[in-house]
Amino acid sequence: MGKRVAIIGAGVSGLASIRSCLEEGLEPTCFERSEDIGGLWKFSDHTEEGRASIYQSVFTNSSKEMMCFPDFPYPDDFPNFMHNRKLQEYITAFCKEKNLLKYIQFKTLVSGINKRPDFSITGQWDVTTERNGKKESAIFDAVLICSGHHVYPHLPKESFPGLKLFKGKCFHSREYKEPGVFKGKRVLVLGLGNSGCDIATELSHTAEQVMISSRSGSWVMSRVWDEGYPWDMLFITRFETFLKNNLPTAISDWWYMKQMNARFKHENYGLMPLNRTLRKEPVFNDELPACILCGIVSVKPNVREFTETSAIFEDGTVFEGIDCVIFATGYSYDYPFIDESIIKNKNNEVTLFKGIFPPKLEKPTMAVIGFVQSLGATIPTVDLQARWAVRVIKGTCTLPSVTDMMDDIDKKRGKKLKWFGTSETVQTDYITYMDELASFIGAKPHIPWLFLTDPKLAVEVFFGPCSPYQFRLVGPGKWPGARNAILTQWDRTLKPMKTRGVGKPQKPCLLCRWVRLFILPVMFIAVFFALI
Repeated sequence: MGKRVAIIGAGVSGLASIRSCLEEGLEPTCFERSEDIGGLWKFSDHTEEGRASIYQSVFTNSSKEMMCFPDFPYPDDFPNFMHNRKLQEYITAFCKEKNLLKYIQFKTLVSGINKRPDFSITGQWDVTTERNGKKESAIFDAVLICSGHHVYPHLPKESFPGLKLFKGKCFHSREYKEPGVFKGKRVLVLGLGNSGCDIATELSHTAEQVMISSRSGSWVMSRVWDEGYPWDMLFITRFETFLKNNLPTAISDWWYMKQMNARFKHENYGLMPLNRTLRKEPVFNDELPACILCGIVSVKPNVREFTETSAIFEDGTVFEGIDCVIFATGYSYDYPFIDESIIKNKNNEVTLFKGIFPPKLEKPTMAVIGFVQSLGATIPTVDLQARWAVRVIKGTCTLPSVTDMMDDIDKKRGKKLKWFGTSETVQTDYITYMDELASFIGAKPHIPWLFLTDPKLAVEVFFGPCSPYQFRLVGPGKWPGARNAILTQWDRTLKPMKTRGVGKPQKPCLLCRWVRLFILPVMFIAVFFALI
């Protein structure tokens, strides 16, 4: 084996990192503080310090064809959007198929990661772990941090005057598990993200009244998109990304808002974002509009202040008799086992080249996997991140100079400010980011060449969903089954829904929706010139 690599966490990021190390001939050791793999997706009926926590009813927001490991498709009969239990089943199967379990040390806490005295020469790290009350230290040639960013809850209690006077219960959404204990209660949910909306809609069936308070609003998307197909298989395409990045801003913004408002008019439901053209991560919830229509969930503006039993909103309205306030206010980024100056700048912002490498390390032997977020799924993203990171650690790929990396980070901050409204967000554009990483290792598909050599595949790759298999078509880690997986992805999408035979499965026409989009303006132009 080659260099020794410490991997922190055995969630999907950690498993992708173990596999990438093995592909490149490195020696991985993964430290997992719990007793099982899965990380965020391993449900527990109680919260555990230092571990991500989900509620019992969590389903995926990405469909199975868009969120698999690129060389390990889901079984045909798996549903398109999976309950956390089903996803954990898949993660376990992947781990066994790739023989990864033997590289994981369970019930082992990483308490410290420090540079060795000769780090500037060797790039090595001292990694301190704790197991059964005993501390151990070992030397590693590199470290991959895969502990995620859904661990440390963000609780901005100081932003709500009077909250100390409130006599009801008050807790973060990470502590929520199931709705039974809220029967007959009056609940206020602070935050209009995925967790906040999931919890609010679930509680609406048992609680007496549920209100959501939102400071800035949000776009709400359904998992069910045009003609009933999974949203991401129609929305996340290379052609759509090409148009979005090349059309004039006014047209791109109009088109984006038209897509977001296709299901319902957000302004009628009190959900419209303050800045509607920003590409902030939308909420995925199939029930929320119906709950608002039925009056079992109400959306209110930000809370101005709390009293002992009520909340007064900024519009002057009052929600009285509140039993419980749930903070669905997200998470803070924290890595308590390392010196924060390694990955944070003077403004306390996490500063990473491509969201992975600390740019100012003397040796590029530390990487953060799974820190970046996008509309795309996590699993293919961390798979590609790990493949690149491991090749940098091995020395097959090299990083730019510190100056060039810092310039790139500053440039990306400007783009984030334009697209997402803040430069500090961990969000990024999925396909653009994936292509960027893939190009570093020679795994980016060459679209023009595909149209010349394999037009059938090229049409699926460019106009169809940008599925993970595309990033194992060529280059290191090439998977011989990638082409067939792309050409049969719609078969696997439709298979679990065909539980009652009523005709031949209908696959989408990849070009038809774009023809319909452009034919109307062409007709108007033709009529205009005909009347002149």
